[in-house]
Amino acid sequence: MIKITVCIGSSCHIKGSRQVVEGLQGLIKEHNLSEKVQLGGTFCLGKCQAGVCVTVDDDFYSVTPETIEDFFKNAVLAKV
Repeated sequence: MIKITVCIGSSCHIKGSRQVVEGLQGLIKEHNLSEKVQLGGTFCLGKCQAGVCVTVDDDFYSVTPETIEDFFKNAVLAKV
């Protein structure tokens, strides 16, 4: 199972973490990956200067609402 964790702390919230979570939920459903991908939230990952902080397993990414689809394709679909 692939584990995606999205920071929902105040800095990432301002940068669009809610939209990132909603986008990822939609992509997981669209690709029928609910059995293979676990999506969760966390508070501060310590990289507040970046965009919305997201980890896939232990790899760190900076995601924005505009880059969700590219991120999902490259960081999630490539691992499934």
